[in-house]
Amino acid sequence: MTRVLLTDDQPLVRHGLRVLVADRPGLEVVGEAANGEEAVRLADQLAPDVVMMDIRMPGMDGIEATRRIAAGPGTPPKVLILTTFDDDEYVYGALRAGASGFLVKDMDMDQILTAIEIVAAGDALIAPSVTRRLIAEFAARPAVAPPPRPVEGITTREREVLTLIGRGLSNAEIASQLHISMATAKAHVSRLLTKLDARDRVQLVILAYELRLVTTSQG
Repeated sequence: MTRVLLTDDQPLVRHGLRVLVADRPGLEVVGEAANGEEAVRLADQLAPDVVMMDIRMPGMDGIEATRRIAAGPGTPPKVLILTTFDDDEYVYGALRAGASGFLVKDMDMDQILTAIEIVAAGDALIAPSVTRRLIAEFAARPAVAPPPRPVEGITTREREVLTLIGRGLSNAEIASQLHISMATAKAHVSRLLTKLDARDRVQLVILAYELRLVTTSQG
């Protein structure tokens, strides 16, 4: 059973999510938080597997709450951002703070539930149609994106794989693009995670932009 903590300052949103999650076999809502402070406290008390996190909330926002939860002791819960794309300019910061992915509130409800399962399984949610565009936008801003840093210890092929990850390609798409097997593509991704000390695929996407392997024009 995957334990889920819901965080949103709108009671109606939390209620709707609770009903949806409760109807999904294998998912269970263990608590609700109306702001970042409550999310951090309940994440520590209830030890959920996944925290669904809004960004704009009174008091502590979702970015700071994500940072504190991700930095918690032991194996902290995964944080999945649920926000409004058109209004929210803080998603990149949330990903850097430790979120394992994000969703937008107008997504299909079944996609949201599937995303919870994906993140709980240890993968990161990369939606090329939304996530890649957001990361590209924020990575291109000098006030947010750090200067390119040197990357050492990766092969030419691994650099190619990192570039494709930055463009939002899945392992299957990477395998097809580079004419390699799925197992080889997965092995490259695994080695990149280790060599670059990246927590998950989301961080690899961010690194690809920070290293200028992918640019806004390519996205």
